[in-house]
Amino acid sequence: MSITLTKAPFKADHVGSLLRPDNLHKARKEFKEGEISADELREVETKEIQRIVDKQIEIGLDVVTDGEFRRTWFHLDFLEHLNGIEGYVPEQGYKFEGIETEKYDVRNTGKISFNPDHPFIKDFIDLNKIVDGRAVAKQTIPSPNQLFNAGIFNENVYSDLEEYANDIIQAYQDAIQSFYDAGVRYLQLDDVYIAGLSSPQIPFNDGNYSRDVLIDLSLRVINGVLENKPEDLVVTTHLCRGNYQSTWAFEGSYELIAPTLLAKEKVDGFFLEYDDERSGSFKPLEHIPNGGAKVVLGVITSKTGELEDKETIKARIKEASKYVPLDQLCLSPQCGFASTHHGNKLTEEQQWDKLKFVVNVAKEIWG
Repeated sequence: MSITLTKAPFKADHVGSLLRPDNLHKARKEFKEGEISADELREVETKEIQRIVDKQIEIGLDVVTDGEFRRTWFHLDFLEHLNGIEGYVPEQGYKFEGIETEKYDVRNTGKISFNPDHPFIKDFIDLNKIVDGRAVAKQTIPSPNQLFNAGIFNENVYSDLEEYANDIIQAYQDAIQSFYDAGVRYLQLDDVYIAGLSSPQIPFNDGNYSRDVLIDLSLRVINGVLENKPEDLVVTTHLCRGNYQSTWAFEGSYELIAPTLLAKEKVDGFFLEYDDERSGSFKPLEHIPNGGAKVVLGVITSKTGELEDKETIKARIKEASKYVPLDQLCLSPQCGFASTHHGNKLTEEQQWDKLKFVVNVAKEIWG
């Protein structure tokens, strides 16, 4: 590769998902209605992925993704292709600020393991061919902790949460090895669940397990998954408080999880949402070990199209550097532009302007 992975996460990085173009929405609808075949849909997806890979490189990014163009949700498409997990339509969607999401979720139906024929493996191989060494291709998948969300665990399948956790760890270890064998060298785990553990408005302590127990379990799961990680594979965690049609699900600083997860999670970087007051102050960053994981500051929002003030962004990065050395910091939008196929409420042109802004500010700060 022409770009070294030791730089990942990059000074100018991005979370991964991109707005789906109209012709992709149209092709998906036609496929659903039986008007085109799976191969014809894939052809449309591939053509659009080629276009957005070129565009990401053109605006100066060293890291590219497929925009998650072959999936509907940032998390459910991956999870429902694991053995022992199935997708289904529940009675209601997730509750977001002022909106309920489209109804779809996953549940545990049998013992969990990685499916060696998981479609995401082929998807990455195809992406890597398109990128052809011109940039680093990043693979994004949901964190294993997403499987601890309410309503997924099945006590008729598993005797207790520990047995469930152990199978999830093994499934993800196998997944990581399969992605590595397919050429992945930069992997991102998207984790709304552990951001939720830091939200006082989510009453974890009302359930069977206290918040502290679940925070400790989350750390053990991630570190267990990474135990046999190949040395030259960069793994990051992205924390998010919900991103659906420009709305959000909850708020709360990183204070409750920082002493455990930010201090001890054995990842190479944290993508942290910091685009508004819902994320609190930078103070919890003091728990990040000096010289340890990089912190990718999501101080630029993907929820609206209006460009931030450059000097304000620089001032915020300077403020964060009181807690984490400047050379350990990076910059990105706080989330993807389309965590689900619906996308956020901005135009594609505004999306590219935002990413170009990330590149330009990063150059001014880090050279």
